[in-house]
Amino acid sequence: MAVTVAFAAIATATPGEAAGAPQVLIEAYGDSTTLGITCRNGGCGPQPDNAVTFLQDELRSAYGDRVSVTNLGIGGTMATQLRDGTGKRGGLSWSERLAASHAQIVTINYGINEVMQNLTPEQFYEAETELVKTARAQGKLPVLETSNPMPDGRRNARLAEMVAMTRRVAAEQHVPLVDQFAYILTLPAWQTMMSDGAHPKPDLYRLKAQQDFRVIDPLVKRLLDGTS
Repeated sequence: MAVTVAFAAIATATPGEAAGAPQVLIEAYGDSTTLGITCRNGGCGPQPDNAVTFLQDELRSAYGDRVSVTNLGIGGTMATQLRDGTGKRGGLSWSERLAASHAQIVTINYGINEVMQNLTPEQFYEAETELVKTARAQGKLPVLETSNPMPDGRRNARLAEMVAMTRRVAAEQHVPLVDQFAYILTLPAWQTMMSDGAHPKPDLYRLKAQQDFRVIDPLVKRLLDGTS
Protein backbone atom coordinates (compact mmCIF):
# COMPACT_ATOMS: atom_id res chain seq x y z
CA MET A 1 0.00 0.00 0.00
CA ALA A 2 1.35 3.39 -0.95
CA VAL A 3 2.02 5.77 1.91
CA THR A 4 1.28 9.46 1.54
CA VAL A 5 3.79 11.50 3.50
CA ALA A 6 3.04 15.06 4.53
CA PHE A 7 6.17 17.17 4.35
CA ALA A 8 4.64 20.49 5.26
CA ALA A 9 5.18 20.02 9.00
CA ILE A 10 8.74 18.69 8.71
CA ALA A 11 11.36 21.12 9.95
CA THR A 12 13.94 21.80 7.27
CA ALA A 13 15.94 24.61 8.81
CA THR A 14 19.36 23.39 9.85
CA PRO A 15 22.66 25.14 10.56
CA GLY A 16 23.85 24.38 7.02
CA GLU A 17 21.00 26.33 5.46
CA ALA A 18 22.24 29.54 7.04
CA ALA A 19 25.11 29.32 4.60
CA GLY A 20 22.73 28.65 1.70
CA ALA A 21 23.42 24.90 1.58
CA PRO A 22 20.35 22.78 2.42
CA GLN A 23 21.16 19.80 4.59
CA VAL A 24 19.25 16.66 5.51
CA LEU A 25 20.11 15.11 8.84
CA ILE A 26 18.97 11.58 9.65
CA GLU A 27 19.14 9.87 13.04
CA ALA A 28 18.89 6.09 13.22
CA TYR A 29 17.43 4.73 16.47
CA GLY A 30 17.23 1.05 17.31
CA ASP A 31 18.81 -1.96 18.95
CA SER A 32 22.05 -3.83 18.31
CA THR A 33 21.09 -4.50 14.69
CA THR A 34 21.01 -0.74 14.17
CA LEU A 35 24.24 -0.25 16.10
CA GLY A 36 25.77 -2.89 13.83
CA ILE A 37 26.86 -5.75 16.05
CA THR A 38 28.27 -8.81 14.30
CA CYS A 39 29.56 -11.97 15.98
CA ARG A 40 32.83 -13.47 14.79
CA ASN A 41 35.73 -15.47 16.22
CA GLY A 42 33.80 -16.22 19.39
CA GLY A 43 32.93 -12.62 20.20
CA CYS A 44 30.25 -10.05 19.36
CA GLY A 45 30.73 -6.32 18.94
CA PRO A 46 29.92 -3.26 16.83
CA GLN A 47 31.46 -3.33 13.37
CA PRO A 48 32.09 -0.47 10.91
CA ASP A 49 30.38 -2.54 8.21
CA ASN A 50 26.80 -1.96 9.36
CA ALA A 51 23.54 -0.92 7.73
CA VAL A 52 23.70 2.70 8.90
CA THR A 53 27.22 3.18 7.56
CA PHE A 54 26.28 1.58 4.24
CA LEU A 55 23.20 3.83 4.03
CA GLN A 56 25.36 6.88 4.68
CA ASP A 57 27.69 5.78 1.89
CA GLU A 58 24.81 5.42 -0.59
CA LEU A 59 23.30 8.78 0.31
CA ARG A 60 26.69 10.51 0.12
CA SER A 61 27.22 8.98 -3.32
CA ALA A 62 23.91 10.50 -4.43
CA TYR A 63 24.01 13.87 -2.65
CA GLY A 64 27.51 14.47 -1.33
CA ASP A 65 27.94 15.90 2.14
CA ARG A 66 24.47 17.47 2.11
CA VAL A 67 23.17 14.33 3.84
CA SER A 68 24.37 12.91 7.15
CA VAL A 69 23.21 9.80 9.01
CA THR A 70 23.95 9.41 12.72
CA ASN A 71 23.85 5.93 14.24
CA LEU A 72 22.10 6.10 17.62
CA GLY A 73 21.45 2.38 17.97
CA ILE A 74 22.12 0.81 21.37
CA GLY A 75 22.38 -2.91 21.96
CA GLY A 76 19.81 -4.59 24.17
CA THR A 77 17.26 -1.77 24.03
CA MET A 78 13.54 -1.67 23.33
CA ALA A 79 11.07 0.86 21.97
CA THR A 80 9.59 1.44 25.42
CA GLN A 81 13.01 2.48 26.72
CA LEU A 82 13.52 4.95 23.89
CA ARG A 83 10.09 6.41 24.57
CA ASP A 84 10.61 6.76 28.32
CA GLY A 85 14.32 7.62 28.45
CA THR A 86 15.14 4.55 30.51
CA GLY A 87 17.49 1.60 30.09
CA LYS A 88 20.95 1.88 28.59
CA ARG A 89 20.23 5.13 26.79
CA GLY A 90 18.94 6.85 29.92
CA GLY A 91 18.54 10.52 30.53
CA LEU A 92 16.13 12.14 28.09
CA SER A 93 12.67 11.00 27.13
CA TRP A 94 11.91 10.65 23.41
CA SER A 95 10.14 13.99 23.36
CA GLU A 96 13.05 15.75 25.08
CA ARG A 97 15.58 14.05 22.83
CA LEU A 98 13.82 15.12 19.66
CA ALA A 99 13.33 18.66 20.91
CA ALA A 100 17.11 18.96 21.08
CA SER A 101 17.69 17.28 17.69
CA HIS A 102 18.25 19.00 14.32
CA ALA A 103 17.37 15.84 12.37
CA GLN A 104 14.52 15.99 9.88
CA ILE A 105 14.22 12.20 9.52
CA VAL A 106 14.33 9.62 12.33
CA THR A 107 14.38 5.90 11.66
CA ILE A 108 13.06 3.50 14.30
CA ASN A 109 14.04 -0.20 14.37
CA TYR A 110 13.00 -2.44 17.28
CA GLY A 111 11.37 -5.81 17.94
CA ILE A 112 14.05 -8.38 18.72
CA ASN A 113 14.62 -7.41 22.34
CA GLU A 114 10.88 -7.17 22.86
CA VAL A 115 10.79 -10.88 22.02
CA MET A 116 13.75 -11.64 24.30
CA GLN A 117 12.17 -9.72 27.20
CA ASN A 118 8.71 -11.22 26.70
CA LEU A 119 6.88 -7.99 25.96
CA THR A 120 3.49 -8.41 24.38
CA PRO A 121 2.79 -7.30 20.83
CA GLU A 122 0.26 -4.85 22.27
CA GLN A 123 2.92 -3.21 24.44
CA PHE A 124 5.17 -2.90 21.41
CA TYR A 125 2.35 -1.45 19.32
CA GLU A 126 1.62 1.18 21.95
CA ALA A 127 5.29 2.17 22.23
CA GLU A 128 5.88 2.48 18.50
CA THR A 129 2.66 4.43 18.05
CA GLU A 130 3.80 6.92 20.69
CA LEU A 131 7.26 7.18 19.12
CA VAL A 132 5.72 8.04 15.75
CA LYS A 133 3.18 10.52 17.10
CA THR A 134 5.79 12.27 19.23
CA ALA A 135 8.24 12.49 16.33
CA ARG A 136 5.61 14.16 14.18
CA ALA A 137 4.67 16.56 16.99
CA GLN A 138 8.34 17.57 17.14
CA GLY A 139 8.43 18.25 13.39
CA LYS A 140 10.31 15.09 12.41
CA LEU A 141 9.56 12.55 9.70
CA PRO A 142 9.57 9.07 11.29
CA VAL A 143 10.46 6.01 9.21
CA LEU A 144 9.63 2.63 10.73
CA GLU A 145 11.70 -0.46 10.07
CA THR A 146 10.87 -4.07 10.83
CA SER A 147 13.53 -6.26 12.42
CA ASN A 148 15.56 -8.75 10.46
CA PRO A 149 14.31 -12.31 11.07
CA MET A 150 15.88 -14.72 13.56
CA PRO A 151 17.06 -18.21 12.58
CA ASP A 152 15.40 -19.86 15.57
CA GLY A 153 11.92 -20.82 14.40
CA ARG A 154 10.16 -20.37 17.75
CA ARG A 155 11.63 -16.96 18.37
CA ASN A 156 11.04 -15.92 14.78
CA ALA A 157 7.35 -16.78 15.10
CA ARG A 158 7.13 -14.45 18.08
CA LEU A 159 9.13 -11.81 16.23
CA ALA A 160 6.63 -12.03 13.37
CA GLU A 161 3.97 -10.83 15.83
CA MET A 162 6.09 -7.77 16.65
CA VAL A 163 6.68 -7.17 12.95
CA ALA A 164 2.92 -7.20 12.39
CA MET A 165 2.60 -4.43 14.96
CA THR A 166 5.21 -2.29 13.19
CA ARG A 167 3.35 -2.74 9.92
CA ARG A 168 0.11 -1.82 11.66
CA VAL A 169 1.56 1.38 13.11
CA ALA A 170 3.00 2.38 9.74
CA ALA A 171 -0.36 1.86 8.05
CA GLU A 172 -2.40 3.61 10.73
CA GLN A 173 -0.06 6.57 11.07
CA HIS A 174 0.71 6.82 7.33
CA VAL A 175 4.48 6.78 7.72
CA PRO A 176 7.11 5.11 5.51
CA LEU A 177 8.02 1.51 6.29
CA VAL A 178 11.17 -0.47 5.47
CA ASP A 179 10.00 -4.08 5.77
CA GLN A 180 13.33 -5.81 6.33
CA PHE A 181 11.64 -8.89 7.80
CA ALA A 182 9.63 -9.61 4.66
CA TYR A 183 12.52 -8.81 2.33
CA ILE A 184 15.11 -10.99 4.07
CA LEU A 185 12.76 -13.97 4.23
CA THR A 186 12.75 -13.95 0.40
CA LEU A 187 16.53 -14.37 0.22
CA PRO A 188 17.79 -17.90 -0.44
CA ALA A 189 19.46 -19.42 2.63
CA TRP A 190 19.25 -16.13 4.49
CA GLN A 191 20.15 -17.92 7.71
CA THR A 192 23.71 -18.31 6.42
CA MET A 193 23.95 -14.51 6.30
CA MET A 194 23.42 -14.24 10.05
CA SER A 195 26.41 -14.17 12.42
CA ASP A 196 24.37 -15.59 15.30
CA GLY A 197 20.73 -15.81 16.36
CA ALA A 198 19.99 -12.11 15.87
CA HIS A 199 22.81 -10.19 14.17
CA PRO A 200 23.56 -10.09 10.43
CA LYS A 201 26.94 -10.48 8.81
CA PRO A 202 28.25 -7.43 6.90
CA ASP A 203 26.87 -8.64 3.56
CA LEU A 204 23.35 -8.77 4.98
CA TYR A 205 23.79 -5.37 6.62
CA ARG A 206 24.65 -4.06 3.16
CA LEU A 207 21.47 -5.55 1.71
CA LYS A 208 19.47 -4.02 4.55
CA ALA A 209 20.99 -0.62 3.73
CA GLN A 210 19.87 -0.97 0.13
CA GLN A 211 16.30 -1.46 1.34
CA ASP A 212 16.66 1.57 3.61
CA PHE A 213 17.91 3.63 0.68
CA ARG A 214 14.93 2.67 -1.51
CA VAL A 215 12.55 4.18 1.05
CA ILE A 216 14.63 7.08 2.37
CA ASP A 217 16.13 8.39 -0.88
CA PRO A 218 12.82 9.89 -2.18
CA LEU A 219 12.28 11.57 1.20
CA VAL A 220 15.77 13.09 1.16
CA LYS A 221 15.35 14.29 -2.41
CA ARG A 222 12.10 16.06 -1.58
CA LEU A 223 13.59 17.74 1.47
CA LEU A 224 16.62 18.93 -0.49
CA ASP A 225 14.38 20.18 -3.29
CA GLY A 226 12.15 21.96 -0.80
CA THR A 227 9.02 20.33 -2.23
CA SER A 228 6.03 19.07 -0.29
